Amino acid sequence: MFFGTSPSAVKAQIWTAVSVYLLVTIVKKRLNLPGSLLTILQILEVDLFEKIPVSPVVNETINQENEHGDDNQLDLFT
Repeated sequence: MFFGTSPSAVKAQIWTAVSVYLLVTIVKKRLNLPGSLLTILQILEVDLFEKIPVSPVVNETINQENEHGDDNQLDLFT
């Protein structure tokens, strides 16, 4: 979904999305963060303006997800 419909607005939004993707990829690689890029983006979306380092927040969230597993997921064959 694009917020602007002019060619210039669409190009600006695409470049912004590509830039964010590349920046998160660089942060993930430099900080050796676990998890997928989607998970890291979701964490940053919530904690973007917190004055705490990114690495502990991502590691803590990933560890909590691993501990709890998928509690809301129903088992189909058990």
